Amino acid sequence: MKTHGLFIAGKWQVTEKKIAVRDKASGEECAYISAAGPEEVKLAVDAAEKAFKTIKLEPYRRYEILLEASRLLMQQQEKMANLICTEVGKPFGEAMAEVARAEQTLILSAEEAKRMTGDMVPLAGAPGCGQRWAFTLRVPVGIVCAITPFNFPLNLACHKIGPALAAGNTVLYKPATVTPLSAVLLCEIFAAAGLPDGCLNLVTGSGAELGELLTQEPRIGFYSFTGSPEVGKTLLKNAGFRRVALELGSNSANIVHDDAADVSATAELCAKQAFVNAGQVCISCQRVYVQKNVMEEFCASAVKYAKSLVVGDPHEPQTGIGPMISESEAKRIEAWINEAVAQGATLLSGGKRRGVWFEPTVLTDVTPEMKVVCQETFAPVVCIVPYDTIEEAIRQVNASVYGLQAGVFTQSLELARRCALEIETGGVIINDGATFRTDNMPYGGVKESGIGREGPQYAVKEMTEEKLVVFNFK
Repeated sequence: MKTHGLFIAGKWQVTEKKIAVRDKASGEECAYISAAGPEEVKLAVDAAEKAFKTIKLEPYRRYEILLEASRLLMQQQEKMANLICTEVGKPFGEAMAEVARAEQTLILSAEEAKRMTGDMVPLAGAPGCGQRWAFTLRVPVGIVCAITPFNFPLNLACHKIGPALAAGNTVLYKPATVTPLSAVLLCEIFAAAGLPDGCLNLVTGSGAELGELLTQEPRIGFYSFTGSPEVGKTLLKNAGFRRVALELGSNSANIVHDDAADVSATAELCAKQAFVNAGQVCISCQRVYVQKNVMEEFCASAVKYAKSLVVGDPHEPQTGIGPMISESEAKRIEAWINEAVAQGATLLSGGKRRGVWFEPTVLTDVTPEMKVVCQETFAPVVCIVPYDTIEEAIRQVNASVYGLQAGVFTQSLELARRCALEIETGGVIINDGATFRTDNMPYGGVKESGIGREGPQYAVKEMTEEKLVVFNFK
């Protein structure tokens, strides 16, 4: 089996300590990665710092490199998708779609490299400043540390690396320990696209060990992290005055009013969005609040869709749900569901575990205190809850420590307007599910769902400082 090294200053470096990467479906070892330690982290930061200070790529050159990286990525779409399929357990079709999305993320980032503009400041309008001009520039923060999760290892990496490079920063990239293979190929692609040595550096290894080392490194100017709230809070505390962008998860909710255009189609959509990538999506449809008089129809359609999905080998074309990231995670959600049923929840379908696989599960008769409702399941589980009035539905959606995205299905413009204003989330999606995301939209949450926004246009602003320049012509 191949051992992959760290990518530092344009060179691959194999360390003495190795970590096995496993095929999530078979459980077998499929590769090894090098484990970075304090020395390697320092070397990577040294390389990023040197590149930032000495390599001054013009915006158009950044554009060319990112565009070429997007082209080379699509040349290797199947290879990358197979890596994602193996290391994540994501069905091959979903993995192919992730690669296509990552291409778009890099293209969007490339375009932003040409749009690094500030603002004119009308100083002449201030008393005694008639002979002064002022404007702002957007300048890079320096070294961006990109820490990515396992569930979308490629596209979420591109959402951090692409904007960082577009803005003129250099990058230190730490992928999830269990999904590093796509990261290796992505670095190879950027090198082939002409990115100078040191502009992108890859360190792999234990998240707990490297996380501490990375936050202790004072030369890093910005942290972009997607992962658990617990780790995100620690990172925020340790970052001090340095800037961070955090996307920390959710238990996303949808509201289905009785005037929804097609209740059965809406139920199928919500179920589909609950089970994509085995439910391991930050904006997975976890809670659905359905008006009582359409509850029966909605539940029947959701169960029908859940039972139609094939659970199996993610490489097989008929597979609708692959394995979860680990057996321990599958056991966790099994325990949560058993606990909910013991507390009075009704299991409409699924609920069974087979090793690392978990059946698509539909629950009802749940209460707000159950873990499957109030915590993030990150599993193929959807809870359906009836409601009488829209006030009740909005109140239940907002009764969460999270606030990433929510979906609302209604034909009433006034009801949609009210939900958009009153629901406490970073995004409210009307007549589509909470799981909707395109790569050019501002994506992020409120409350414990995080800080900041992703999407290349918005991330570039986060990864730059606004500098004021004033001319006095007296």
